[in-house]
Amino acid sequence: MNEKNNITKTAMLTVCGRPNVGKSSLTNALVGEKIAIVSNKPQTTRNRIYGVVNRGDTQFILLDTPGLHKARSRLGDYMVKVVRESLASVEAALLLVEPIPHVGEPEKILLQRIREEKLPCVLCINKIDTVERKDDLLAVIAAYSEVYPDFDAIIPISARTGDGLEDLLTQMQRYAVEGPQLFPDGMTTDQPDQQVCAEIIREKMLLCLDKEIPHGTAVEVTRFTEREDSGIIDLDVTIYCEKASHKGIIIGKHGDMLKRISTLARQDIEKFMGTKVYLETWVKVKENWRDNVNFIRSQGYNEQ
Repeated sequence: MNEKNNITKTAMLTVCGRPNVGKSSLTNALVGEKIAIVSNKPQTTRNRIYGVVNRGDTQFILLDTPGLHKARSRLGDYMVKVVRESLASVEAALLLVEPIPHVGEPEKILLQRIREEKLPCVLCINKIDTVERKDDLLAVIAAYSEVYPDFDAIIPISARTGDGLEDLLTQMQRYAVEGPQLFPDGMTTDQPDQQVCAEIIREKMLLCLDKEIPHGTAVEVTRFTEREDSGIIDLDVTIYCEKASHKGIIIGKHGDMLKRISTLARQDIEKFMGTKVYLETWVKVKENWRDNVNFIRSQGYNEQ
């Protein structure tokens, strides 16, 4: 949805919700390319990611946030802090929920924070492609309207199929304010290319590995160089895990699992970078890294 324009207005909006409701899928759909990783496992996004959408004379900056959850580690504490701070200094909030006629504790906490910030809020009921009877959405709308009668709009959407996204963009336009273009044409995210590549590798681990193991991993890009003659990118990556037994699972028998993860990641990275990529991956053990503040900061999860 990005195009070259003379930008005269901007709107900064936070995309928030509980884990696994489709926040990153919505951000990617609006931006038009993958900038945030997607998984059917909760707590995929760890940091705040800016997605940039140019439409007409307006530049939308979407803040894709980690899902609000009960923190169980220093990394978890950081993720919750990011969510809460992302609701400050924006024009509006997009609260993403599933089509279930029940308002849970995470939604109530977010709505309370939105109320405290006096933020306009749009309720986005995602995954409507999974609803058999559209009348079922009325019960969802009623449940949320009872808890929070001050929504600016309630818009059923499907980030997967694109249903409702035009209506959402039209609503988002109402929050645009006069101001300069914050990101240059062609820029779709504030994340450095290296960070996007690292996150794509983490996404493939979430896809390929079961249970807790992927959440106990961190990915560090140790080399990212572009060859002057061909534009080919050489990418060296270290995957950190918390236990020696996890290292064996990630590598797999005869290295098969690591090869599968690397192949899937390389395909997506090549699409993102628009060039051929040579990817080499290593796996190292770093026990209890999720509670190691210095290591967390070294991975880019800064608290500023």
